[in-house]
Amino acid sequence: MPGKCTSNIIGKLCFFIAGLLDRANEIYKKVEDQKPLRGRNQDAILAACLYIACRQEDKPRTVKEICSVANGATKKEIGRAKEYIVKQLEVEMGQSMEMGTIHAGDFLRRFCSHLGMNNQAVKAAQEAVQKSEELDIRRSPISVAAAVIYIITQLSDDKKLLKDISLATGVAEGTIRNSYKDLYPNAARLIPSWYAEEEDLRNLCNP
Repeated sequence: MPGKCTSNIIGKLCFFIAGLLDRANEIYKKVEDQKPLRGRNQDAILAACLYIACRQEDKPRTVKEICSVANGATKKEIGRAKEYIVKQLEVEMGQSMEMGTIHAGDFLRRFCSHLGMNNQAVKAAQEAVQKSEELDIRRSPISVAAAVIYIITQLSDDKKLLKDISLATGVAEGTIRNSYKDLYPNAARLIPSWYAEEEDLRNLCNP
């Protein structure tokens, strides 16, 4: 049953939100009613329904986070399932499907928690992420969040390895480096003055 499977996924993620299960099941039922899902990867379909539900409820999760509890469904399979579901529902509605806007701040606190960052570093990262939205940074919100975390931790005594940030955020090391390269010229604008002085910023690694 889709309800049971979806509930298991949500339970494993430990972030049950009122209405999220209903939303995921509603999405599944709409697609199933419109076009039989027999022969398709059910784990990927259910995971994609949950991903979409999280987006629509303004509680977005990364595909990697969903993937980690999706009973073996890969990121690629979930991505394809998401595209299939969105396409089917847009045909039914006759209009574009609202997915909700993703911001770097939606993921930041969770990523910081995974890395064991202290409250001061988390606060500085949150402020930096908010300021980054004022800039023309053409990177995904998740990549920006990862790059901000990298900068903040490099300015602290508790430095984090790039590979650890990559593991915690699900963003490839190369992508974090490229995002860091985009943020670096604006470090003085992004990093709160109470957290780091100009001299500290000058000591940041030049990308």
